[in-house]
Amino acid sequence: MADHLRIGIPSKGRLSEVSSDLLSAAGLSFRRQERSLFARVRDMPIDVTFLRTDDIPILCAEGAIDLGITGGDLVAESGAVVVTRLKLGVGNVRLALCVPDDSDVKRPVELDGKRVATSFPQITTGYLAQHRATPHIVRLTGSVEVMIALGVADAIVDLVETGSTLAANRLHVLAELGRYETVLIQNPATPHGHIADRICRRLEGVVIARAWSLLEYNVPEEKLAEAEQITPGFNSPTVNRLEQPGWFAVRAMVKRSEVIEVMERLEQLGATAVLETAITNCRL
Repeated sequence: MADHLRIGIPSKGRLSEVSSDLLSAAGLSFRRQERSLFARVRDMPIDVTFLRTDDIPILCAEGAIDLGITGGDLVAESGAVVVTRLKLGVGNVRLALCVPDDSDVKRPVELDGKRVATSFPQITTGYLAQHRATPHIVRLTGSVEVMIALGVADAIVDLVETGSTLAANRLHVLAELGRYETVLIQNPATPHGHIADRICRRLEGVVIARAWSLLEYNVPEEKLAEAEQITPGFNSPTVNRLEQPGWFAVRAMVKRSEVIEVMERLEQLGATAVLETAITNCRL
């Protein structure tokens, strides 16, 4: 196995499923036996290692694995010396400093000497030090939202997605410490750099493809220039003349998050046969 590249992914949880799905979409086919810590990728010199999510940055830095898929927040908290090769477009979260709705604390500096509960002591300490505050850090590994209600802390630093949990616990965001997402990391001294580059390029193709759709439509010649402004494409749209005089067929990549709005604008412009096609992989 020493001559194989090792890539570490979470052994369980939602991120485990996301990681396996991304690798499969990138053409890395493997099957994990029940409770096994390793799996061999078919037809490539690659082994997949199943690990605790928060151990992956350290194990990658120490050379136990060459590549790893984990949260960017965990990479930042660990302080591990690794190279972030690619943001994977999933698991987007923000790390926020939160206080009770009825708190007198209005600025981070006012937390000096107070208790702050968090699973991210390194990031929290560094951030508050920049604001001239030295709090008492209450280190936790589980849910921290209830710690203020339990009388354990005056404030918390935690990951926030929708904010509904904060509202349920009568908390609000005082400051944002950072935004993070799932990332592909690499040991800077890996001897398998060429294979790592192949994996990174394959994953990049999947990540970009999932962020875009292919839009096709027909448009009259007098509206073509305006339609091209609506759908400029990744570089530029593909335009072909139709047999029907005065009409053109247009194909262009459109950001998936904007597809519905773009289709409505094209329809209002007079475009017809507006079709969206999902892109599963690409090289751009």
